Amino acid sequence: MQKGSDLLVRALENEGVERIFGIPGEENLDVVESLRTSAIELVLTRHEQAAAFMAATHGRLTGRPGVCLSTLGPGALNFTTGAAYAHLGAMPMLMITGQKPILTSRQARFQIVDIIGAMRPLTKMTRQIVSAASIPTLVRDAFRVATEERPGPVHLELPEDIAAEMADVALVPPHPIERPVAAPSAIERAAAMILAAKRPLIMIGAAGNRPRLVEPLSDFVRRTRIPFFNTQMGKGAVTGGSKLYLGTAALSERDYVHRAIDRADLIISIGHDTVEKPPFLMGQVAGGPKVIHVGYVSASVEQVFHPDAEVVGDIGATVTALADRLGGRLDPDLGMLDLRRSILERINDRAGEDRFPVTPQRLVHDVRAVMPEDGIVCLDNGMYKIWFARNYRTRIANTLLLDNALATMGAGLPTAMMAKLLNPDRRVMAVCGDGGFMMNSQELETAMRLKLDLVVLILEDSAYGMIRWKQAVDAFADYGMTFGNPDFVAYANSYGATGHRIAAVGELTPTLEAAFAAGGVHLVAVPVDYVENNRVLIEELRHGIGGPEPAAY
Repeated sequence: MQKGSDLLVRALENEGVERIFGIPGEENLDVVESLRTSAIELVLTRHEQAAAFMAATHGRLTGRPGVCLSTLGPGALNFTTGAAYAHLGAMPMLMITGQKPILTSRQARFQIVDIIGAMRPLTKMTRQIVSAASIPTLVRDAFRVATEERPGPVHLELPEDIAAEMADVALVPPHPIERPVAAPSAIERAAAMILAAKRPLIMIGAAGNRPRLVEPLSDFVRRTRIPFFNTQMGKGAVTGGSKLYLGTAALSERDYVHRAIDRADLIISIGHDTVEKPPFLMGQVAGGPKVIHVGYVSASVEQVFHPDAEVVGDIGATVTALADRLGGRLDPDLGMLDLRRSILERINDRAGEDRFPVTPQRLVHDVRAVMPEDGIVCLDNGMYKIWFARNYRTRIANTLLLDNALATMGAGLPTAMMAKLLNPDRRVMAVCGDGGFMMNSQELETAMRLKLDLVVLILEDSAYGMIRWKQAVDAFADYGMTFGNPDFVAYANSYGATGHRIAAVGELTPTLEAAFAAGGVHLVAVPVDYVENNRVLIEELRHGIGGPEPAAY
């Protein structure tokens, strides 16, 4: 006979769980005691939201669900943003929350919220555990559901009395699950459409950026020699150093990479998930490009995405089968390759500019200079995300982590902490606006306690910069978007971290290098000037100033 909490922890060990992130409450005390004598490390965070972000990032980087733990009521509700983050971003995660006893009610309705109801629209599965004997099967089912395509968060609620209940039941062993493959007829139809196209173009979306797909996708591009671009969350799925790489669709329309979309007569959309803000692919009039959807699941039909053909099944197997049929039979579109040179030259314009406060182009350039090929940059959400998506070149998968699905602020620092825990020998940097950083800045203490080597770059403009920019673009008055900041150097030092302030553009690169060399947690505050937003992202794109034109082939 074992307590329910012991069964839960043993079931998690059975799934290979090594860490649980969160903040327990009194309803979790049996679970905490069971964890104390287990092989699983309990990582205390300073807010439940950060724990959920860390668990989701674990799922994103490993393909295995990260696990987070909270108490009932307010603690469980603090998981909801992280649940939405994982749900929209397709990151496997298990949330475990406590609850008052369900067989008695000595505290009446104190702190009781319907967490199952709250989690239902935010998860793939949510269950209250009503019997200790059901724990092994529910945990196994939760991990299965979380990892099946489309991956996402699941939730289990463990009431206090069920955690203490005794049961005699065996664990359920995991077993390998093979993903279904696409029908041969669908592959043949797609291959015929590609062979008939004169100017095919590949787009890689969020579902194409799974760790297991790096080799088959890279091989597909090499063998077919078809130019490719990616959405923001597809960035890095194929090496950004490829001579066929056209850029990232950081904006919905009019950016330079859209010249390639306009030129294409067929777009092979690999793993596009319309939960991510998409580029506008579909022709508004007859004669627009055809679209083939290659995905684990069928396409969601939207106004901006309604493909002409679908190949549904394991993406790795699909692109390998297509490469077998297409390899050596396609001639590169020379006009598209000429366009590539113009696009990349334009995007890299002014990357070495010496203005201060730092411009976004120079900021991205300097961060790229200090990060090795396998270094991981983790973005919070703000104006700078567009600049990193457009300008930061990735050469290894999952080395630029950004969120273009929920696009929540506050995730940058917890994401970087998780990335560093999983990759202790690689450089990891969090890039945060001053607004987003302060939403979870308390996790500096967690980073210090975990003895992480981590650099946090804070971009200071004392405003919610992206919304302020949109406010100006839409001709609204400048109102309600500015705030004050703490002294970030003193703030970092108060946690025992090391703070730095950049006072000249030439200081940024050496300061970042010195921070990585010294080890420990470093906070680097740099003033940023977003005046380039209007020049580059509005005026140039609106009027086509200096923009590349498709070559006449």
